[in-house]
Amino acid sequence: MNDWYVDARCTNCDVARQFAPDLIVEEDRTSRILRQPGDEAEARRLHAAVFACHTRSIRPASGRIDPGLDPFPMALDDGVLVCGHNSRHTAGANSYLLLRPSGTVMMIDTPRWSPGLAERYAASGPVTDVLLTHRDHVAHGRRYADHFGARLWIHEGDLDAVPDADQVIRGLDPVEIGEGVTAHPLPGHTRGSVLYLADDRYCFSGDSFYWSRTTGDLEVAESVTWYSIEALAASLARTAGHLRFEWVLPGHGGRQRLDADEMSRRLCALAERTGALRPGPIDFTGLRW
Repeated sequence: MNDWYVDARCTNCDVARQFAPDLIVEEDRTSRILRQPGDEAEARRLHAAVFACHTRSIRPASGRIDPGLDPFPMALDDGVLVCGHNSRHTAGANSYLLLRPSGTVMMIDTPRWSPGLAERYAASGPVTDVLLTHRDHVAHGRRYADHFGARLWIHEGDLDAVPDADQVIRGLDPVEIGEGVTAHPLPGHTRGSVLYLADDRYCFSGDSFYWSRTTGDLEVAESVTWYSIEALAASLARTAGHLRFEWVLPGHGGRQRLDADEMSRRLCALAERTGALRPGPIDFTGLRW
C-alpha cells in the first residue's frame, strides 16, 4: 500500500478534509494525513480528496496516481453531483452539477477547465446554464458555457468580473431562472453574491455561508467577507425566513443535509448572530472549517 502524504503546496482550503475527514486533518494551518486508508471505502474517500485538491498536494510516496480512481463527478444524492477537480483560480472552491427533471443540467460555479473534464460533466446531460455565485468563482465560466452552448449567469454587482455574461441578475428581488430554480441576491461576501435555491431542497450558497464541522452549525466566513459584513447581515435578515432547503452546498466550507425545518431554524439563528458582527481585518486563519 502507498504511504500517502500532503506536500508543501497545500493552501489549507479544507477541500480534501471535506471528502476524507477521518483520514486528513488540519494541523499548523495545513492539511496532514492522520492515518493511511484501512479499507476500500476509505481508499475511495482518499481518492476523492486527491482529485478534488486544487494543488494536487495529496501524493503517494511511490508511484503515480491512478486516473481510473477519479470518482468525479460524484453524486451527493439523486439530484446533485459535486464536480471535483477544484481550480487554483477559484481558491479551490467546490462546484456542482444540478440535474433537472427535463434531463438537462445546470453547473453551479466551475471546476478547473479542461476539455476532457467538460466531456465528463456533459455525460450527465446537456448543460444549459452556468450559474456563478459571485466574482471570486468566475474563472473558467465563459469557457465552460461556450463549450456547452450554455447561458452564463452573474449578478450585476459583480458584472465587471465577467462582463460578457449572457444573463445578468439585477436588484435584490428573487429571480426564477428555470423551473424550480431561483436566484436570491445576497450581497455581503461580495457586492454581487447570489444564492441559488433549487426545488426547496438544494441551497448553493457560494461563499455567503457554509456548514462548519468545528461548530456543528451554519456559519458565515466573517473574516473573509470582502464587501460588507453589515450587508451580509441585512441580506440574511431579508431572506432567511423565506428560504427552505435540506442541503447547504457552499463554494468553501462543509456541506450538510438536515431536515428542512431544522435547516430553516439554523439559518434564522445564523441571521441573528450575523447581525451582531462588525467589520474586522481579513484573516484567513479565522475560518472555522
